[in-house]
Amino acid sequence: MSYRILDAGDAALTIEFGSVIDPALLAAVNALDAALLRLQHAGALPGVIETMPTFRSLTVFFDPLATARDALLAVLEPLIAAAEHGTPVDGRHWRLPVCYEGEAAPDLAEVATTLGVDEAEVVALHSGTEYLVYMLGFLPGFPFMGDLPERLRLPRRTQPRVRVPAGSVAIATGLTAIYPWESPGGWHLLGRCPVPLFDARRPAPSLLAAGDRVRFVPVSSAECRAIEAAARSADFDPMQWLDSAPTSAENAA
Repeated sequence: MSYRILDAGDAALTIEFGSVIDPALLAAVNALDAALLRLQHAGALPGVIETMPTFRSLTVFFDPLATARDALLAVLEPLIAAAEHGTPVDGRHWRLPVCYEGEAAPDLAEVATTLGVDEAEVVALHSGTEYLVYMLGFLPGFPFMGDLPERLRLPRRTQPRVRVPAGSVAIATGLTAIYPWESPGGWHLLGRCPVPLFDARRPAPSLLAAGDRVRFVPVSSAECRAIEAAARSADFDPMQWLDSAPTSAENAA
């Protein structure tokens, strides 16, 4: 696996492992990120402020008054070489409820017509696949997940929406996602997930993390409304949709 180093101003470097969305590239990104985090915790990486992983790259932000680019590269290069052989992160497994009915699914009929299948098949294909969370971005807690079944792949909408409701479950190209917040958006809306994906009051505000796996479980409109109502209570626990978590041994590996 080849890589390249890109300067991002005088206080950041980007290590780019490739140009496609691929689990092997994500494994390398996560392995390098984890290695840097271990050094930071050990106090052996002075000057590094934070890292930002994406589908295929990791950006390292540093304080140029505390470390130099060449000194940082000397530390990074052996870690990059090791990360190229990184194994995929065995993250948590989630089973998140999704309502594919009525106003929660404004694009379902159009997607089915475009693909030449019926709506039930679209729902079966979307909910019958386990998705890998490649990265978070665009909005706080917004998970980019892949890979969609080939039969569901469509380009983005030609006319983006000014407002996409929070909780909307959407598809575009080979990816699916959940909008944690109301925002503009150009993806096709297939349903709504009533479980909040971001809460600043939680120790880890984003419910999902890169490396997690997600399956969608169809629920009725009534069930969706009941979960949304429960989510507004103070004792709501989103971890009830956690299907399994890595063992401590897997986390340490």
